[in-house]
Amino acid sequence: MKSDACTAKLLVAPTVPAIGGVLSKLIIDSCCKPALHTRGVFTIALSGGSLPSFLQELPSFCQRAGVDPQWEKWHVLLADERCVVSTDSESNLGLVQSNFTNFVPIPKCQVYGIDEALLSESTEAVASAYEEKVLKPLLKLSGGMLDCVVLGFGPDGHTCSLFPHHPLLKEKSRFVAPIDDSPKPPPSRITLTLPALNNLSRQIIFCGAGSSKRPILSAVFRSTTHKTTGECTDQERFAAAKVLTVEMVDPAPYPCGMVRTERGDDRLVWVVDADALE
Repeated sequence: MKSDACTAKLLVAPTVPAIGGVLSKLIIDSCCKPALHTRGVFTIALSGGSLPSFLQELPSFCQRAGVDPQWEKWHVLLADERCVVSTDSESNLGLVQSNFTNFVPIPKCQVYGIDEALLSESTEAVASAYEEKVLKPLLKLSGGMLDCVVLGFGPDGHTCSLFPHHPLLKEKSRFVAPIDDSPKPPPSRITLTLPALNNLSRQIIFCGAGSSKRPILSAVFRSTTHKTTGECTDQERFAAAKVLTVEMVDPAPYPCGMVRTERGDDRLVWVVDADALE
């Protein structure tokens, strides 16, 4: 009998620097190339925190691999954002720009921040505008789903601005929601919801590194002992990452574990370093 358990791919890079190369190969080969071939555009949602630092490797990866990513066809949106101006040190858009988009020729109008004019109005207004004026038009452009969503996860198990035990985890209808009581500062943010992440994503990728992530991985995966199913290499610069198939704990104990896909384990991938797992 076929199991109904949610499974995922777990890619274990040998070092923290190697994560960027493994992530780059995954984004380009599994997400970008198929999207450009099928629809002529590539939509990618990115979270903030430490995640943007892993994207620094993308331009050099493409150069080494001899790949033309067709940057002009990329559309970059935010999986969550703090309700601050983009020049604020807390801004996720600022992190994405300073680590990635400022170094590649993606048109600035195709990197989508929040409407800062609405910051003085309400977090609700910011969230509603992002869903109606950014997310929905991009979904229409990309065939009803985002091609790739790349997320981090905190040592408390949060992802995007979805925090443990928060009422927002029970949101059923909205795709972009406001939060004014974030347990991490700043308190006011907007975030993609679980319905958006789980139902509107062709590919979901989590990235994390370090021993502080180890308890979360142990909690969201049913076991830490898995059979190696293959290798994912980034040219000659990085050693091969171990590729494991893991079963997700159900019910999920943390928000990051609640992000699921019904389209097979290749559509949900976690990329970590060895220190985060062992």
